[in-house]
Amino acid sequence: MSGQPVCSESLPELPLLLAGPVLRRVEASRMVLWLATSAPVRLRLRLDGRVVALPECPSLQAGGRLFHHLIDAELPEPLVPGAWTPYTLEVADADAPGGWRDLLATEPGLCHAGQTRPGFRWEPNVASLLHGSCRKPHHGSGDEGGAGDGLAEADRLLQRLMAGESTTAWPSALVLTGDQIYADDVAGPMLRAIHQLARRLELPDEVLPGVVADGPASAQALVDHPMGYYRREHLLPRQAVKSGLRDILFGGVAKPVFTTDSAHNHLISLSEVLCMYLLVWSPVPWQGLDLTPPPGLSPRERERYDREAAALDAFVQGLPAVRRAMAHLPVAMIFDDHDITDDWNLSAEWENLAYGHPFSRRVIGNALLGYLLHQGWGNRPEVFGDACRHLAAALAQPGSDEHDAAVTHLLHFHQWHYVWPTEPALVVLDSRTHRWRSDLSSRQPSGLLDWESLTDLQQTLLDRQAVLLVSSAPIFGVKLIETIQHLFSWAGSPLVVDAENWMGHPGAASAILNIFRHPRTPQHFVVLSGDVHYSFVYDVKLRRRTRLRTGARSPDIWQICSSGLRNTFPSGLLAVLDHGNRWLYSPRSPLNWFTRRRHLRVVPRKPEGLPNGRRLLDASGVGLVELDGQGRPWRIRSLLADGRDVSYVPREAEARWD
Repeated sequence: MSGQPVCSESLPELPLLLAGPVLRRVEASRMVLWLATSAPVRLRLRLDGRVVALPECPSLQAGGRLFHHLIDAELPEPLVPGAWTPYTLEVADADAPGGWRDLLATEPGLCHAGQTRPGFRWEPNVASLLHGSCRKPHHGSGDEGGAGDGLAEADRLLQRLMAGESTTAWPSALVLTGDQIYADDVAGPMLRAIHQLARRLELPDEVLPGVVADGPASAQALVDHPMGYYRREHLLPRQAVKSGLRDILFGGVAKPVFTTDSAHNHLISLSEVLCMYLLVWSPVPWQGLDLTPPPGLSPRERERYDREAAALDAFVQGLPAVRRAMAHLPVAMIFDDHDITDDWNLSAEWENLAYGHPFSRRVIGNALLGYLLHQGWGNRPEVFGDACRHLAAALAQPGSDEHDAAVTHLLHFHQWHYVWPTEPALVVLDSRTHRWRSDLSSRQPSGLLDWESLTDLQQTLLDRQAVLLVSSAPIFGVKLIETIQHLFSWAGSPLVVDAENWMGHPGAASAILNIFRHPRTPQHFVVLSGDVHYSFVYDVKLRRRTRLRTGARSPDIWQICSSGLRNTFPSGLLAVLDHGNRWLYSPRSPLNWFTRRRHLRVVPRKPEGLPNGRRLLDASGVGLVELDGQGRPWRIRSLLADGRDVSYVPREAEARWD
């Protein structure tokens, strides 16, 4: 593929609507929508047939033919809970009757059967919600049952609800708990599509700082560089580290800044990140792209390219359903590491290496700018005014001082967390940028939340009866896996096993458990997590004596992990870990006394249909949680991409004091 622009005559005309609409935050008198267009537009919202007056709609231009918009509408009349509310978007058009044209009229695939417009139901009292994480586009090539997409399953549930074929309550939200993209693990055909799309959208070039000798000086030079496909790990920086006496005396080892083992096609430039988001959310940008392999691939790389292309073909076929689901459900999002890069902020040493080198700082910054534009912006728009001004300057001049200033601003930004005013409230944690660094060694894993953030969390939770708490990593994980992570951390190699868990840092572990114990924090905690590429449910109870002094009853905690939407764990290894966890940490095992988590009673739930002895579900899908009027889950399921509907059944006989 040449680095020159694609001839416009060789490709179909770009549609005006590239991606979206994505429904974001919805409240009684507020509605937030995100979309991307190929030209500047003036937008108008119609809600249930009525025009909604809009303030100046924030719009950010990323290239000659890419514009991002966020509609944050104040509604003239409050929404009616449970009522079906159709909506449409109109663009100013002097040639159209009345001066406005329906933007969604040419998008029939956005609507469910029997509907002429997309719509939603505002459900402030949460009776059900969908959740999931870890959606890797090229996952499933040759894996049995692995090629489906959990977001498409969310759409299928909505279809059944619209047709009256399900008694499940309409979900109040679709909660995406991390890894919406894999910036550090990109398929060759996806990278090929990204580069073509960037030229079609006329995205500007970007000077890359601190590249290795003979490396590409700019984003455009990267396209045709010999290391541009499947060899990018050789472009990523390495830094000498001297943290121990042996290193100081004999010289530190040059360590790679990026610790992922899948960095062969790691996203680097801002334009690559922007195009990645469009390609994972919408079928439109794929139209007319030529995925012929680039020149220069080795036979082994060509074989891998073809395998990934087959998986991506299945992924693209599912995108209409994904787009439709995101247009009908309020979508709450938060990042995890793969949205930026593997092991993001895992330890103080990692941070010092990554942010101390101009190239790695730019790569991380570009991914964070992309997250702001596509995900963070719609969660809590009111806090991103300054950040969006910096972002606009970076989009206008990639590689400039303004670009670096935008990266610096986001690296010091600490308002990614948020609360949605549902009942129970949806409290979403930022466990990536508020880390509690280890006092023992810069190589030891940091705590997932620092003391100040945990204190703020406690204040947020005070006097609530119930809460939906979103933590990308499970607060209560699989004990054997956590023990293995602890052993690797003790040996000074936490990066080998992604040693990120709440119990791995004494301060963070103690603080979060004390929040659960506090007499004025909720009686019912539903913890929604992802990250680990398998799904499980634990019912957790603190010992009653921890709250008896105040007269309050010990809280009920449900740890619900749904991962991944389109990803799985190595099946053979997970089977060994699953069986090993039950054998080594059975209720009567003495190991429970040596690895206690502050007096917890943990009841695992068995996914229906799994073999005896299995408690961890290894399959792509989306989680579905149904709550009673008190905020307690009465049914927990996984809607799997292979069509199965798996419920989780408590196994009281396997309960253990932890």
